[in-house]
Amino acid sequence: MPWQLTLHRAARKELEEQPVDIRARLDHIVTLIEAFGLNRVPAKYARHLRGPLWEFRLRGKDGIARALFVTAQGQHIIIVRVFTKKTQKTPRQEIEIALQRAKESQ
Repeated sequence: MPWQLTLHRAARKELEEQPVDIRARLDHIVTLIEAFGLNRVPAKYARHLRGPLWEFRLRGKDGIARALFVTAQGQHIIIVRVFTKKTQKTPRQEIEIALQRAKESQ
């Protein structure tokens, strides 16, 4: 069964607002997941944050962004929040928004 990726409706709009190179980086990570599976994607691209929440680490020439996601039943990834990263640590507010959207998605 192949991996399936969906975007929360608000995350889709947030992703569209990101620079082209950030969106391209996410496309590259999705291609890796489709080819090798989420568990084989290197930590430089995806890492665990808290509870059910994980992040895709997106770096481009225009800056750094994060796409926060949860996994649903089976091989299904739901991206719930996309934002431009401005601080070293992921802001608590971003995590709370993502967790709230994850609850809505399930």
